[in-house]
Amino acid sequence: MAVTKAILEKWMVAQKRHHLSDKQVQMARELGLNPEKLGKIDNHKQEPWKAPLPQFIEEIYFKRFKREEPETVKSLKQIMAEMDLKKKQQKAKKEERRKQRALSSGSEK
Repeated sequence: MAVTKAILEKWMVAQKRHHLSDKQVQMARELGLNPEKLGKIDNHKQEPWKAPLPQFIEEIYFKRFKREEPETVKSLKQIMAEMDLKKKQQKAKKEERRKQRALSSGSEK
């Protein structure tokens, strides 16, 4: 859980640094790109033969998946909020199971 949250935070930093939209970030994540190494790809000003990073991500996404964009686009904040909600629900279920076990073991004595 903590690893995933740390990775999402790295993507948030990369999104701001490279001026990427939520759609482009999701495309890059699905392609398996490393958020820390996007700077090596995003140097089209120094190397004019390279495409700008957002355009490059969209091109390789289309080549690999044969579609223009992901079916559903979620922002990184939305993904993190869903993860937090899921974690809270799991904790509540676990606590409920503990209470049930405590009641059942208490009634057996």
